[in-house]
Amino acid sequence: MAEDADPARKSIGARRNPDSAGAILDAAEAVLVEAGYAGFSIEAVARRARAGKPTIYRWWPSKAALLLEVYQRQKRVDIPDTGRLEEDLVGFLKNLFSHWRETSSGSVFRSLIAEAQSDEIAAAALADYARGRRAHTGQMVERAKARGEIADDVDSALVADLIASFAWTHLLTNRLDEDEATMRKAVHYVIRGIAAPGK
Repeated sequence: MAEDADPARKSIGARRNPDSAGAILDAAEAVLVEAGYAGFSIEAVARRARAGKPTIYRWWPSKAALLLEVYQRQKRVDIPDTGRLEEDLVGFLKNLFSHWRETSSGSVFRSLIAEAQSDEIAAAALADYARGRRAHTGQMVERAKARGEIADDVDSALVADLIASFAWTHLLTNRLDEDEATMRKAVHYVIRGIAAPGK
């Protein structure tokens, strides 16, 4: 196969050609939707995008890097700012579950997690992504601190990890139709704790 099989989209070296990059990302998403993680490969993406494998590997050094960019390209999840931490976190979970359920992004993220189990590069990419998401989600906790709603010494990154754990467990066990009452209970446990009154 030629470096770029489609003559209408010429490679421009290490700098991405936006048309070619867009076609590759579109193709990657389509392969995931149609063939699932088991059928996802750089070869399959190259065929569908009419692009050469060297071009794909120059812009995305691993399958994990491509999967992650497909996921980030799709992800549009609002971070609520209601003035109350509990409502913000419940709203965030509702938005995230809805996005995972109604788009192919949930499948893409599951694929990335699967790749990370056997590939160190994928695991590192997922860890980097998780750090960024932790800081992003942690903004809700930091706002609550600024309002005096929670103690100053609360670890916002740890709270973000607890919320992410709830979300990832539901994603990986295909329970994205969880009702709001359960989400609210989980958030309540995180914020209020589970100790008996007076303990």
